[in-house]
Amino acid sequence: MTLTQALIEEATKKSGLIWVQGPTGPSRALWHVWHEGAAHVVGGPGEQPLDGLGLLAGGRATVTVRSKDKGGRLVTWTAEVGEPAAGGEEWRAAVAELKGKRLNAPDAERIEERWARECRVLRLSPTGATAELPAGSLAAVPLASPATTREPMPAALPRLLRGRRGRGKRA
Repeated sequence: MTLTQALIEEATKKSGLIWVQGPTGPSRALWHVWHEGAAHVVGGPGEQPLDGLGLLAGGRATVTVRSKDKGGRLVTWTAEVGEPAAGGEEWRAAVAELKGKRLNAPDAERIEERWARECRVLRLSPTGATAELPAGSLAAVPLASPATTREPMPAALPRLLRGRRGRGKRA
């Protein structure tokens, strides 16, 4: 194993997220597992979105791995995209690993069936090529989403908060 391969494997194994850039669309942070020499991701309805990245079997993607400790970029590598056949031996092995890392699945006991029916499991295999890390920030405007981060404060909230503090002082 070369030093570059070792760096890719260790950095990707230890990182909780990888940033994947397909042939189209913006980079996207994806959770993954490292299994049998490649990063595996799952996406689709009820999972992380893979649409818009243009990830097709036999295609290429760019994967940027961040440090788990500091969050800074460690390595950017080129991946060959593979999509194991749902239900096949390679797919089952990857799904067994992914299932163990999937947090808060609403249907944990039937997740494999749902993934086979509705989702895509992709294998991102390193080609051995790495890119030089850019010196500047790669910050981008967040993707459009119906999610909100702030709503007006309910009118009764200040009274409720004052009441809690007052009760704590008396006790």
